[in-house]
Amino acid sequence: MIMIKKLLGAIALTLASSVTLAAGGAPLDTAPNRITDMAALQNGAKLFVNYCLGCHSANSMRYNKLTEIGLTDEMIQKNLLFTSDKVGDLMKIAMRPEDAKKWFGTTPPDLSVIARAKSETMGHSGVDYVYTLLRSYYRDTSKASGWNNIVFPNIAMPNILWQLQGPRSLERTTVHSVEQADGNLQWERIVASYDSQGFSVIKTDPLTDYAGSALDKPVFSSPDRSTVAVFDNNVADLANFLGWMAEPVQLQRRTLGVWVLLFLGLFLLVAWRLNSAYWKHVK
Repeated sequence: MIMIKKLLGAIALTLASSVTLAAGGAPLDTAPNRITDMAALQNGAKLFVNYCLGCHSANSMRYNKLTEIGLTDEMIQKNLLFTSDKVGDLMKIAMRPEDAKKWFGTTPPDLSVIARAKSETMGHSGVDYVYTLLRSYYRDTSKASGWNNIVFPNIAMPNILWQLQGPRSLERTTVHSVEQADGNLQWERIVASYDSQGFSVIKTDPLTDYAGSALDKPVFSSPDRSTVAVFDNNVADLANFLGWMAEPVQLQRRTLGVWVLLFLGLFLLVAWRLNSAYWKHVK
């Protein structure tokens, strides 16, 4: 009984920690579902090769696997490969891990299954995580790379898509409590404004009689909404491609799963009727 109580206590503590982590993290947006849109996946593959593959490898994926999203070997060879690469090669990179660690402070992760690794983050899929992460960059001159991120604070990776995104500014309002010398809590509001060049102005105001809770509200603004719409569309394509690359057979798996459940339901009915026939004379 004591062991059971300890086990239940550990489970409760783990769940509480997970809820606290989720509550403290940045909210994730839901990415458009384009896993069956071949044109979107092809655009995502192009963006991945042009913007991501310089630093991030995909060692579990071969170029010729892209034929499953409607590309031909000729199209892959002409548009997605460097001179020395072959269609049957893995998506490797030339950058050495030791050089990457020296330049960025850490080795960029392989992206073959990043969408699976980030799945169920705060109740969202890995595609949602990537979609929100790539749209949450802002200029910050206090960082070595000149960039920061709402979803991943102090991220080592710069905003590789900044040219597609265009200039934008950020106003981030946070409210949190600070313990005073007498032990009481004082709520304060911090408004940090970052311009398109990354220079910031921070204002702090104490809040009296505040009855709310802690919050973090980032608001991005851009001078060109059409550029933002195009950028969001491209990021959605890229995120969905990473989701497809993490599990290329996911559509077949889902279809097969439906047939398996139908078979099990039919088998359950047959087994139930057969069991009734066997035992109908037994009292």
